[in-house]
Amino acid sequence: MESDGQRSVSLRLNRRGGDYRSNNDNNQTPSNNSKDVGGFFGAGKLPSDYPMKIIWKRGFVRLVLVAGILWMLLILAVLSFHVWSCQSSSVFFSVICNKESKVYNFLNTWGFVPKQHRCPIPVISNPERIVIPEGRTHDQIVKNISYVMEDEDGSQSSPLFGGHQSWKQREKSFNLSSSMKVHCGFMHNGGADMDLVDIEYVKNCRFVVASGIFDGYDVPHQPSNISERSRKLFCFLMVVDEISLDFIKENVTVREDHNGGRWVGIWRLILLKHSPYDEPRRNGKVPKILTHRLFPQAQYSIWIDGKMELLVDPLQILERYLWRGKNTFAIAQHKHHRSIYEEADANKRRKRYARPLIDLHMKIYYHEGMESWSPKKRSVSDVPEGAIIIREHTAMSNLFSCLWFNEVNLFTPRDQLSFGYVVYRLGGAFRFFMFPNCEYNSLFVLHPHTREHSSKVEWVKSISEFKGNGSSMKESRGGLGLWTPYPGDLSSVVLPKVARTSKAG
Repeated sequence: MESDGQRSVSLRLNRRGGDYRSNNDNNQTPSNNSKDVGGFFGAGKLPSDYPMKIIWKRGFVRLVLVAGILWMLLILAVLSFHVWSCQSSSVFFSVICNKESKVYNFLNTWGFVPKQHRCPIPVISNPERIVIPEGRTHDQIVKNISYVMEDEDGSQSSPLFGGHQSWKQREKSFNLSSSMKVHCGFMHNGGADMDLVDIEYVKNCRFVVASGIFDGYDVPHQPSNISERSRKLFCFLMVVDEISLDFIKENVTVREDHNGGRWVGIWRLILLKHSPYDEPRRNGKVPKILTHRLFPQAQYSIWIDGKMELLVDPLQILERYLWRGKNTFAIAQHKHHRSIYEEADANKRRKRYARPLIDLHMKIYYHEGMESWSPKKRSVSDVPEGAIIIREHTAMSNLFSCLWFNEVNLFTPRDQLSFGYVVYRLGGAFRFFMFPNCEYNSLFVLHPHTREHSSKVEWVKSISEFKGNGSSMKESRGGLGLWTPYPGDLSSVVLPKVARTSKAG
């Protein structure tokens, strides 16, 4: 019993950290083993130093933890302020925001940026206070651009609006130099002719708000909140074909001035005779993308689709999207998609164009190195909302518009599929501002078409349907790249897999 009691006392003492040894008289004395005195903080120190070392150790750990927490809170506060400033309606805070930064792109990609359908646009409240820049923006790379007006080989019997651009000519058009000559529509006898009275009128238009209605799908919607300064400064030009002009005359009041010009409210109707394409959606790409060709004297233009009612003064738009950030081209980010392959998949599901031709279009782009969008890319997205385009007509901006149109002319009329590809081929030389989709939705009211558009080509499921009697479904004056044999081998091309990220997409 005695030995059991001694062992119990010894175990309790050992748990307290002491090194005790028993002598013959069963007395216990502390050991002088210096290794155990002071523990971690100092061998050979007196036992009285041990509590102070423990206090210092715990204090240091707490200091590190508190400093780390404060640093993380500071980072979160800065990131939160960054996101908030980008969505603020204050001009001061919106200037601080950089939506093209890698930090903002990372936050947006991971869902930390709140998604909004509409949001306040940080515009200057009074258009009278906006200072218009003097002169024009000068490009550093492309300084002069001219246009191919006739097919050079002369072997083509029927002139086409976009010309018969060869694959070799297409490739050359992406090689930048100070002076360039490219295809850009408006080939001789290719259609899209303007009345002489309209040609004379647009010569005096330096600031342009342009829109278009083709095949009688809409009537002009009058812009709202337009200042007197903008009414005097801007030409509001509505481009129409013969079918749409007749439809507008039947449904709204069209007045004529003493020079023969046609007006619907604030809009001056510009008639394009001899529609260049047999597909109405392609005809709409002429004034939309080639605004600088239709109105060559214009320095600034704002394009809006015909079914839209503009809600913001155009001077406020130019100041917000061009002048404030020293941009020459601005377009909205697509609401759902960032990759052209996602957008192509959505177009096929919604039957926006023949599915096998969309696949062929995308295979050519993938074969030529166009990767799916990722946060590593310079732009926030490869897919725009093209219903509003804001431009200063510089040489580089005009070149981009020409190359973009050439892709639409060669392939499918779905211009959102070609925008990111042209950006990719220019290798960063073309700089543009892609603004948030919620601001895009705050610029206008969207009105429904008067009727739904449909064409036979949209329902084609395989290339074989175009053969034999089905050849009548081919577009005869557009999509030339889809009918001209591609010089590369596409047999092994497999398009990237697409995950549907939105029910509406």
